[in-house]
Amino acid sequence: MPDPDRPAAARVAVTPAAGELLRSLAARHGPLMFHQSGGCCDGSSPMCYPVGMFRTGPADVLLGALDVDGTGPVEVWMSRAQFGYWKYTHLTIDVVDGRGAGFSLEVPEGKRFLTRSRMLTDDELDDLGLVPADHRT
Repeated sequence: MPDPDRPAAARVAVTPAAGELLRSLAARHGPLMFHQSGGCCDGSSPMCYPVGMFRTGPADVLLGALDVDGTGPVEVWMSRAQFGYWKYTHLTIDVVDGRGAGFSLEVPEGKRFLTRSRMLTDDELDDLGLVPADHRT
C-alpha cells in the first residue's frame, strides 16, 4: 500500500548534462516540455519543444516534470498507447553528441536527447499503485 509519508516515486529524471542543455535552450526558447516519441521521425527519442508548440490531449499521459535548476518544471509526456508498454519503466533523459532527425530543439546544437530506461523497483511499483493488492506483503 502506498506510504502517505513517502513522496510518490518519480517516473522521469534528467542527467546533469541534459539539464545543462535544457537551461541553455530555455534561456533562448522559454519554458520547455518533452514528448517521448513513439517511433516516428527520430525513432523513440524524447522530443523537446517550447511549451505550446506540441499540443497534448486526452491521448497523452503526463509522466512527470523534470526539476531543472534555472528553468521552470519541464513536463514529460507520452502517448497513452505507448504508456501501456512503458508504465513499469523509469525514464532518464540524457544527451549525447550527434544530430537527431526530428524537430526537437537540440538538433541545431549538434546534440540529441535520448531516453535511458530501467524497470521500476518493487518499492516504486508499490508507490505508483502498480502492484495488485493481493501481491502486497
